[in-house]
Amino acid sequence: MNNAELIERQQALRLRSAQLRSSLQDQVQVLKRPLALADAAQSGLQWLYRNPAWPIGALTLVVVLRPKRVMVWAGRAWWAWNSYQRVQDWLARPP
Repeated sequence: MNNAELIERQQALRLRSAQLRSSLQDQVQVLKRPLALADAAQSGLQWLYRNPAWPIGALTLVVVLRPKRVMVWAGRAWWAWNSYQRVQDWLARPP
């Protein structure tokens, strides 16, 4: 390859690179909102880990004020957890 061909190839590659960057930027916009939601959820969980007294206090308040409702929801949560475990075991079984 001579010098002119190399320069022409370099320009073509730069143009293609610019097109790919533009295309990638358009495609990344689709992921922007779900990733922002995941970041917000992660921030919320980090806050809960740093401030465990607030959720424990809220749960204690609910247990004191509405014990029957807590028992109903605890039963539902237990059933959901058992169902989840059964599905996990079923999926882990070899075919």
